[in-house]
Amino acid sequence: MSFTKRLSDLGVTLPDAPAPAANYVPFVKTGNTVYVSGQISNGPDGLIQGKLGDTMDVDAGAAAAKTCAISLLAQVKAACGGDIERLVRVVKLTGFVNSTADFTDQPKVINGASDFLVEALGDAGRHARSAVSAASLPLGVAVEIEGIFEIA
Repeated sequence: MSFTKRLSDLGVTLPDAPAPAANYVPFVKTGNTVYVSGQISNGPDGLIQGKLGDTMDVDAGAAAAKTCAISLLAQVKAACGGDIERLVRVVKLTGFVNSTADFTDQPKVINGASDFLVEALGDAGRHARSAVSAASLPLGVAVEIEGIFEIA
């Protein structure tokens, strides 16, 4: 299966890889592994801000997580010299959810990224994962996700 075609079929065009906002690199390649720095929830209209359990519900949080997954793939594409077809598999995601102390549905929020990756990449999108709460995230965003990927 062509990842490019599958993404196109889903109506997704990978954006240019977001530039880092501070003194770090957006990804590090070592051997056949790409470690992608945390990607924050950012859509066509700008940052997706909010706090789960307060100003944002699970469905909106899951949609925000999907935007993080799209940015992760954009970074992988950049790491592969513009060829997303070099992606072998998603290895692991760590998702951070800006949420209230009593909010316990972090996994449902991060499912927005996980479900999208499996839909877009098939079995290559299945991954290990952590989904944790954060008292706040950079710029007030709702979700941040970092990832580890295997490439050819």
